[in-house]
Amino acid sequence: MATRSRARAKRTGVETLLLRQPWDELIPHLLRAGADADVAIERLKAYMRELCEWNRNISNLISGNDEQRFVERHLLESLQPAYWLKEAGGDRWLDLGSGGGLPALPLIIAGVGKEWTLVESRRTKTLFMRRVVEALGLPGITVVNERIENVVAGGELGARFDGFTSRATMTLAPTLLVAAPMLVSGGSAFLWKGSGREEEMKDSRMWLPEWQLEGILGIGTGVNVVCRFKRN
Repeated sequence: MATRSRARAKRTGVETLLLRQPWDELIPHLLRAGADADVAIERLKAYMRELCEWNRNISNLISGNDEQRFVERHLLESLQPAYWLKEAGGDRWLDLGSGGGLPALPLIIAGVGKEWTLVESRRTKTLFMRRVVEALGLPGITVVNERIENVVAGGELGARFDGFTSRATMTLAPTLLVAAPMLVSGGSAFLWKGSGREEEMKDSRMWLPEWQLEGILGIGTGVNVVCRFKRN
């Protein structure tokens, strides 16, 4: 009885948390990306519900503080550049270090791309993403439990992707060097970066022969940005 009571309390806590989120802030970005905002927000709520329940009952995906500001800290920063990714075109996308599915799952829900491969080295996080994909009925998604270096070395994916995303993983130059062999010529990479982006760009210019910087988009209310690169 006590176990069932605790489970009910946790579910109630998650639902209360969902009600407190500023979902309306996502609407302009979903519309700009060409998504049906009402349908997308319901799916994003389902995603957040799954994430918080996993976070509290199975293993840590985000911090407790980030649960409180999930829309502002995670969904908004994932979706603000969604229109930019759609403008880049391309059906096949690769996400590196997907973690709990950010930014890839919100972008997929917003209608970016037709096929996605999400690469994550930690097994518990890949299990979570597979659960979400099944629960939300999201088509065209492959979740790979492997280190990206091993994926590249094995040549399993090949140079077949039109677009690449990565949020809060490696520094800029190593990320672009890893991504280059897997993207078609003219493909685009979108990297979510913080205040250290300028230093990262200056520290190593090894990415320059393979890539062109096309633009930087500010996201959220702080110093975070998305950097857009084009594959030569």
